[in-house]
Amino acid sequence: MKQKIKKNDTVKVMTGKNEGKTGRVIKFNLEKNQIYIESVNMVKKAIRPSNQNQKGGIIEIEAPIHISNVQLVCKKCGPTRIGFKTTDSKKIRICKKCGEEI
Repeated sequence: MKQKIKKNDTVKVMTGKNEGKTGRVIKFNLEKNQIYIESVNMVKKAIRPSNQNQKGGIIEIEAPIHISNVQLVCKKCGPTRIGFKTTDSKKIRICKKCGEEI
């Protein structure tokens, strides 16, 4: 499957309990088609004390969201679908609404 959303893109959650929130993509899980978005879908996790975390305790981390539940945000026109255009043997992503390069 083609990956239309990349790392550091700004996306908006379209469904679920975090509907309407926007954030930057941190990382991917390509086997399950899930993405992690900065400060969206936060869950609490218990951590044991270790060398990196001396105290341990409960921390908040981002949980994954399925890639079909988010849309890329165009700077000009907001949430949009993504198209592709080839120029000079390069494939670039374009906004379907305004046609601008992303």
